[in-house]
Amino acid sequence: MTSVKRQVVAPLEQVAVFNPYDGSLVESVSTCSPDDVGALLERARQGAVISKALPRHRRAVILEAAATLIDARREEFAHTIVCEAGKTIVQARKETLRCVNTLKLSAEEAKRNAGEIVPFDAYAGSEARQGWFTREPLGIIAAITPYNDPLNLVAHKLGPAIAGGNAVLLKPSELTPLSALKLVEILIEAGMPQEIITVAIGGADLGRAIVSARDVRMLSFTGGFATGEAISRSAGLKKLAMDLGGNAPVIVMSDCDLDKAVEGCLSGAYWAAGQNCIGTQRILVQASCYDRFRDAFVVGTGHLKAGDPGREDTHVGPMISVAAAERAQAAVEQAIAAGARLLCGHQRERAVYHPTVLEGVPRDNRLWREEVFAPVVMLEPFETLSDAIRMANEPDYSLHAGIFTDKLADALEAAAGIEAGGVMINDSSDYRFDAMPFGGFKHGSMGREGVRFAYEEMTQPKVICINRE
Repeated sequence: MTSVKRQVVAPLEQVAVFNPYDGSLVESVSTCSPDDVGALLERARQGAVISKALPRHRRAVILEAAATLIDARREEFAHTIVCEAGKTIVQARKETLRCVNTLKLSAEEAKRNAGEIVPFDAYAGSEARQGWFTREPLGIIAAITPYNDPLNLVAHKLGPAIAGGNAVLLKPSELTPLSALKLVEILIEAGMPQEIITVAIGGADLGRAIVSARDVRMLSFTGGFATGEAISRSAGLKKLAMDLGGNAPVIVMSDCDLDKAVEGCLSGAYWAAGQNCIGTQRILVQASCYDRFRDAFVVGTGHLKAGDPGREDTHVGPMISVAAAERAQAAVEQAIAAGARLLCGHQRERAVYHPTVLEGVPRDNRLWREEVFAPVVMLEPFETLSDAIRMANEPDYSLHAGIFTDKLADALEAAAGIEAGGVMINDSSDYRFDAMPFGGFKHGSMGREGVRFAYEEMTQPKVICINRE
C-alpha cells in the first residue's frame, strides 16, 4: 500500500492495529498530528481543483473500475476486515460486496443528477427568461468514519464525493484504518488522481483540528453521540452530515410468521457482534405470543457460535476490543442489578461477549434508553400496537425500526407512527440497501447517506438564467 501511505503528510508516529480476537499485531500505520493539518489541507485544496476538472465520464469510469478491482480481490478485502475489525468471514465478504455495489451506484450517480431545467416562465414577468441549474462540487469534504464497517462506510463517503467532483480529507478510525487505505489504493489504481483523497490517521486531537478548519466545506461523520455534539460545537459554518446511531426497536405482532420473526431478529441483533447502528436492540412482542417468541429466540441465540471470526461456522465474532466487551458486560450487570432478568448469554472471553438476552429491563435503565452497540437484546411484552409504538419511540435516538405482521393496516400504522429514518416491514431493523436514503430521526442525526442522497448533500445548485430580451 505504498501509494496510499505516501499520502500521510509528515508522519508523527506509528499506530498499531491489533486483531480484536487474539490481540495479535496486524500492521502499524503512520499517524498525523494537529500540526499537520495545514499541509493536509494544502494537498486537499489541490485535490479539489483536480477533482472538479474531471469530466463526469472519467469519475464514473474510475468508480466502476475500482468496483471491479475490489470484486476481483474480495477475499483479500474480507480477510482485512476480519483481521482489523473482528467481523466474521461470512459477514466480511458481504460487506465487501456491499462496497462493490456502493461504488457502482456512485459511478451511475456521476453520470446523472447534473441539474434540471428551471421553468422561469411559470412566474409572470419572466416569460423571456429561460435557464437551468447545475449541481456543483462543494470543494473539500472531511470524512470521519467508524470501526464497525471499515470498508463500506468509507465507500459511502468517498464514492458520492468523487461522483460530485469533490476532494476528501479522510480520517478513518485509528482502530481499523487498513480497509480504508486499501480502498484508496484501489481508487488510485483505477485511475483516480492521488490528490483527490488525502488520508489522515490519528486521534481525537487530529479530528478536532480537521473539523474546525475553515477550508473544509462539509463534514460527513459517522460515530457516537458525544463526539457528534462536540463536532457540532467546533465545526463553524460548514455543512454537517451525521449518522449518530440509534436504539432500534422491532415490533412482533401475534399474527405474524413467528419463525420468520425469530430468524430476522436473530440476524438483526447479532450482526457484527451487535456493533451495528441499526442492529435490533429492543424486541417488543405482543403478549399473546410473547412466551413462544421468547423461548424460540433464546433457543436460537443459544445455538449461535461465538469466537474465532476467521472460521466459516462462527456467527458472532469479537467486539472491537476487550475494553468494549467489558463495557457491555458492565452495562448488563447494572441492568440485572436494577431488576432485569437474564435469559441467556452474558459470558465473556477477552473481546468475545456472548449473545445476551434480557427481559424486564427497567425503562429508565440506560440499556433501554441508549445505544448498547453490543450483542445484547431486550425483550418486552405489549398489549396493543399503540402501546408498542409508544415504547418504540421512548429513546431520544432513532435510525431504523421494524415490525413483523400479516396485517397491512398494522404495518402502515406502525410505519406512520414510529419516529425513525426507516421502518422495515416483515424484516429486522438492520436491513439496508445502499441506494436508499439512510439517516436518523430525532436527536442529533442530520443529513442522509445512500449514494444519491449523499451526492446531493455533497453538491450545491448553481442557477444559470438567460434573459432573451
